[in-house]
Amino acid sequence: MLGAFWRDILARLLDVEGLTFDDVLLLPKRSGIVSRREVSTKTRFTRRIELNIPIVSAAMDTVTESAMAIAVAREGGIGVIHRFTTIENQVSEVIKVKRADNIAIEDPYTIGPEATVSQAAETMRRYGVSGLLVVDRGRHLLGVVTHRDILFQPDDALVRDCMTPRSELVVAEPSVDIERAREIFREHKIEKLPLVDSSNRVVGLITSTDIVKRSMYPLASRDSKGRLMVAAAIGVKEESIDRAEALIGAGADALVIDVAHGHSEMVIKTLRKLRQMFGDDVEIVAGNVATREGVEDLAAAGASAIKVGVGPGSVCTTRIVAGVGVPQLTAVMMCAEAAESMGVPIIADGGIRGSGDVVKALAAGASTVMVGRLLAGTDESPGAVVVRNGKKQKIYRGMASLYAMLGREVRMNSDDMEPLLDASEYSYYAEGVEAYVPYTGSAADVIRQLVAGLRSGMSYLGGRTIEEMRKNAEFIRISQAAVRESYPHDVERV
Repeated sequence: MLGAFWRDILARLLDVEGLTFDDVLLLPKRSGIVSRREVSTKTRFTRRIELNIPIVSAAMDTVTESAMAIAVAREGGIGVIHRFTTIENQVSEVIKVKRADNIAIEDPYTIGPEATVSQAAETMRRYGVSGLLVVDRGRHLLGVVTHRDILFQPDDALVRDCMTPRSELVVAEPSVDIERAREIFREHKIEKLPLVDSSNRVVGLITSTDIVKRSMYPLASRDSKGRLMVAAAIGVKEESIDRAEALIGAGADALVIDVAHGHSEMVIKTLRKLRQMFGDDVEIVAGNVATREGVEDLAAAGASAIKVGVGPGSVCTTRIVAGVGVPQLTAVMMCAEAAESMGVPIIADGGIRGSGDVVKALAAGASTVMVGRLLAGTDESPGAVVVRNGKKQKIYRGMASLYAMLGREVRMNSDDMEPLLDASEYSYYAEGVEAYVPYTGSAADVIRQLVAGLRSGMSYLGGRTIEEMRKNAEFIRISQAAVRESYPHDVERV
């Protein structure tokens, strides 16, 4: 029999009812917004990183590598490169993002004059570029070699015999600004503008493509050097410190301590160690948590932002397997209250099925939302498109699913790391599933639909900013009948 004390505790716990997005709607408010274009979707990803849209792509191996991170950053959000690969591969993905859209590439790809055409072609293919600067061992500029220069050359021909020589190149000083660069491109009808110092040493490169991209993506998330912003995930094992150092060295704008149970001693110790190493110079996101206490402990340990969500993801089975979790809307509300007092933004991670859920999460107190499934079916997510039953689909899996864990087992063995479990035991520890999701085309289109819905929701609440929308927000509980009423009903859809 339970004593009186425990009966009281149990009664209070059972009196707390957890709610998720489908359990509520937002009450419409008087609005003076004439056009949805009037609203601003600017928000904070971390204490110091501001985004133009509150969209973050999930750190999952079927969602975010460099292609996704580039697409999200160009739209004004940020992507988190997953950690389920080697340090070298993850660093490479970060570098690809930082080089994608630059005002000036600080360390352009180069090749020596004695290299062969086949070597030049392989280097261009490996780095995904159309040309290379030709330099000597002292990095003095000798010329430029492009795809067109080597197109019909034999494989063993030398670069020096195919390149456009230095005497025919237009170059600029390192201090050239973007407007002057535009004038040079227009005047000389060139595609690449090497930047050289007074000794003719290469110090950078501006391409016409990068300038065009800058005008194409005016809302893009950029760092102080004009490069696209990107975050990268780490874990809490010993190698995570080495991984963190390498990622920061590659230019990652934020580290994300990405584990299922963020309110743990391992996460807090890792967070404190990173703060000792980097001080306040590096933005560190930690999670996942679902309680006020979790937010308070991670914020006190130095987190720049906190991920909220235990079990709401579409391919997560933690709540079923472990019996642990908090419905996502309630988790966001509880955590947001604590986060506001601690001065840290929170990221609502999981459970987002459409733009309406984005609006509700932000109204409940989140600063950004992390999206997985909605982006998993896009062109930019890792993996190939498959055809099943005549429909295009892509594979999406939880990072605690059986095959995701087995994949890590293979990598751990290949890196001579001791596995945590025997491979045969993983089926008992899995807290996620593998699934097919519909192919949805461009990530940019998906993101723009989410943002359009957010703008609509903000206008209904009379909020010109996300903060103003949050102040105006008033939730109302709805029944299951009201949920059904909210979707198209009593019609045969075309």
